[in-house]
Order: sequence, then structure tokens, then C-alpha cells
Amino acid sequence: METMTVERTIDAPIEDVFTWLTTTTHYTASPLVLRCRLARHGEAAPYGVGAVRSHLWLIGWFRERITRYDPPYATEYVVERSVPPSRHELGRMTFTETDGGTLVRWTTRAEIPLPLLGAPLTRLLARPVITRTFGNILDAAEKALAG
Repeated sequence: METMTVERTIDAPIEDVFTWLTTTTHYTASPLVLRCRLARHGEAAPYGVGAVRSHLWLIGWFRERITRYDPPYATEYVVERSVPPSRHELGRMTFTETDGGTLVRWTTRAEIPLPLLGAPLTRLLARPVITRTFGNILDAAEKALAG
């Protein structure tokens, strides 16, 4: 498994940053994300625990389920299905108030499930693409929320 983390401080209040980034239909503001939809509402909030999201990115399709929702500080998810296939242990965003706005830390732990080649392909191919996509989504959030 490969752990991938992208961090960014966004000059906006924590509640605004949390709301924008947990409402994944906003991700289409990134050029690397083609479509996002909420397939099932969560228990206490649309994007809360139990919510199911469907994402089509340039790198593939992902069906995710929210496993933790703690506004405005954290959300976690797991990829239940994907094309191409992936093994996924964790997706997490944490939000921390700072002097410069809100520090977002986006972490995922995944790998391409291929014998012998999975680990190197994940490290050399998937890692840079995933971290770039996360970075582009954070760029879009920063642009959307800039005062």
C-alpha cells in the first residue's frame, strides 16, 4: 500500500472549506475531474456517514462510501469499487484552523492490485496522478473560496 498526502492552506474559514471539499460535485471545477454525483445521501447530512459518491476522473471511475463525518474537522471514505481496479484502505481529509485560513490535509492509502507489479506501478504511476488530482481539486477550492 502506498500512502499519498497533499496539504494546502486555503485562505477561508474552516466551515466554508469543509463544506466546499465535502460537497464533491464541486470537484468538477478541476480539469482532471469529469463528473461527480451523490448516489446516496448520508445519515445526518447529504455527504455524511453512509453517503455514496460516484466520481469519474481522467484516471478512472470511483464509487466511495463515507465512513466518518465530523464537521468541520474531518471526513473519511473508502473506495468500494473502481475502474481500473484498486485496493483502498483509507481516504481522509482533515481541516485545521490556522492564521492563514484552513490547513487541509488529504490522505489516501491505496494500491494497484497486481501481483509483483502493483507496488511499483502504484508508486511510479498512480501516486503522481492521484496527488496531482488532489492538488488540482484543492486549487479549485482555493479559487472558489478566495475572498
